This record gives sequence, C-alpha cells and structure tokens, in this order.
Amino acid sequence: MDSLIAAAARFLAVGDPLSALKRIALRDDAPALALRGIAMAQLGDLVRARELLKRAVRAFGSRDAVARARCVVAEAEIALVSRELTWPVGALTKARGVLARRGDRLNAAHAGCIEARRLLLIGRLEEAGRLLAEVDPPALSPASRAGYELAVAGIAMRRLQMRPARAAMARAQRAARAAGIAALEAEVEGVAQLMGEPAARLISDGKEQLLSLEEVEELFATDSLIIDACRNVIRQNGTVVSLATRPVLLALAQALAEAWPADVPRDVLLRRAFRARHADESHRARLRVEIGRLRSEIGPLAQLVATERGFALRPQGADGVVVLTPTTQEQHAAVLALLADGESWSSSALAIALAVSPRSVQRALSQLSEAGKVQSFGQGRARRWMRPPVPGFPTTLLLPGPLPGG
Repeated sequence: MDSLIAAAARFLAVGDPLSALKRIALRDDAPALALRGIAMAQLGDLVRARELLKRAVRAFGSRDAVARARCVVAEAEIALVSRELTWPVGALTKARGVLARRGDRLNAAHAGCIEARRLLLIGRLEEAGRLLAEVDPPALSPASRAGYELAVAGIAMRRLQMRPARAAMARAQRAARAAGIAALEAEVEGVAQLMGEPAARLISDGKEQLLSLEEVEELFATDSLIIDACRNVIRQNGTVVSLATRPVLLALAQALAEAWPADVPRDVLLRRAFRARHADESHRARLRVEIGRLRSEIGPLAQLVATERGFALRPQGADGVVVLTPTTQEQHAAVLALLADGESWSSSALAIALAVSPRSVQRALSQLSEAGKVQSFGQGRARRWMRPPVPGFPTTLLLPGPLPGG
C-alpha cells in the first residue's frame, strides 16, 4: 500500500473525507477508486459513491477477493442508509464469508452488523439477534462498535427490554466518543434522546396519557387486559392474540375496551368497524358475524356479552382494561414512523419494512403528500420519500479497516 493510499485510509477512519480526497481525488487505480467511494459516501453523495465502488470491484479483479469483498460491504452499507431494502443481501453474506475465511475479522464483523441492522429495520428481530450473537464486538473498531451497540439497543427496545437497551446505548455512546467522529456522536445522541420521548398513548377510564418505553414495559408486566393497537394484538400476562390481519376485529376490540366497563351501542360499533353512517340489515348481520369471530379469538382472555344496547367486554382474570395506541392517530402512522428516521425511502422499501403491498404504500404516500406531510424527489424507480423537515443526522459511512491491499 503506497503512502497516499495509507494516508487516505487513515483520514477516512476518523471521518475526514475531504483530507482523504486531497490525496487520491485524481487517481483511478482500484484502491483509490474504493477509497474515493467511501469518501463520497461520508460526504453524502451516495449515487457517486456507489458508482466508484462498482468501478473498484471491477478494477480489483478476481485475484484480490478481500478488497472486492470490502467494496461489497461498503455498497451494502450505502444501500442500508439509502433504504434500498431490495439490494441483494446475499452478496453481503458471501462477502462476509470471504472476509472471515481470509482472516479479516474487523470487516467480517462490520458486515455482520450491517446485515443485522437491515434485519432489524424490517422487523426480523430473531434473525438480527442471532446474527449479532455471531459478531465478536472486541474485533470492531470504535465506530463500528457504536453501530453494533445501536443494533443491540434497537432489538431490546423493540422487545421492550429497556434495561439492556439503555446499557447498550451507554456502550454506543462510549464507542462513539472513542471514535472521535462528530457526526457519529451526534447520531448516537439523537437515538438516545428518542428513547426518552413518548412511545405510545394509553386510554383508560376515559382518560388519555402518553407513555415512555419504560412505562409501556411496566404496563405489560401488570394484569391488565391490553388492546395493543400499536402492534395489533390483545395481550394479558404473556398471552398474546394477534389481530394483525383482522383490522375489523381490532377496531371492535378497541371500541369495547375504550368503553369498559360500560357496553357499546351497536350503531357505534358499526361506525367504528365498518364506517357505516347509515346501517342497514346487511351491516347488522355482518356485525353479528364479526362479533362471533372476535369472541372466538379472545376467548382465553375475555368474554363478549350481548346487552340490550349492544355488547360489553368482560375480562377474565384481569384487573382492568386499557388501550394502547400510537402517539399519533394519523391514518398512515406506520409510514410516517418509518420516515421519521430522517432517511429517504423508496416506496418498495417501505412496503418491505411494513410487510404490505407496494400499492398500499403508494396510496398512503399519495395521501400524505397531498396533505403536505411527506415529500418526494426523483422520478420512477429513483423516487425517494421523506418527511419535511428532515430531523436527525446522517448515518456515518466508513469501513473500519484499510480498504485496499489488506
């Protein structure tokens, strides 16, 4: 490795892409192309960064498998930040294997972190956890260790295990300070601040209050029957009934829980479940069918009792009934929640992350755009969506070791 390449790699490792470019900007050999790609990624020009990395892969050729694999890892991180969830993740897995076999523990571990962060983004927590368990944290650079700990914290937060989440966040903050990269420190601090913000709204006894993640965790430890409209389930004492594919049943359960211990008139249930302003006999017949289905689904947790006016919820073994909803009652709150990370998303990536059809996401984005709540740029497949104004900080892109030549 010549002196200019070595110097550029050192500057990239501490988050100084401009100093790196001063040494390699006019060079087109394979190591310089790779480092220029990393530098452009750190500067935020992800399109140019990807082009340079692809050129570097071709320039390295088949003889330098390690350098090629490192370029693939860099491309994968760019895809993650660009929220291109259709990027061929198999290439990253293959590159990780090459790096591990050739003894590059540093970049192999970094590749595992990237793959785990992608799995976390699309809600595959078990797979993400298994992958992170294979990563050797001491093998990571401070910057990559910060990303690793953020992923660990993210999994714990999604599982509402706040003590390990905060411990992982503290480790991420220490790693970010050790890396000495201002943008990375700001990103970690931004995530830490989000942990203290309201995560859900509780409806109980006709009153509403905002809850933090810790308070949600405490609520789940009680004996209350919880209609969880955040995750589309009904839960009590570890028993969980999923209504993720039954929105009508969830709407009925939420209406009954909000009125508990009183009953809910049939016309109110019809409006909540079917949005029927003028109910006819077919609506009432459908309500009877859906009530029967809901009674069957939640039988282990509660009973549905017919009253003169309508129906009432009667929990079994619960000390109360509460409803947990998102902090915002937006029609497309899930889409807005993903866009809140400050990154630009494609509609296809949103569909993957939400596990819904691309057409459903496109309709949601169209309605949100008309309301001025999201904005797009680009055309066709290059179109990306984000929330205005964009909060937060860009993710720091860097490979933890010298890219070219080993």
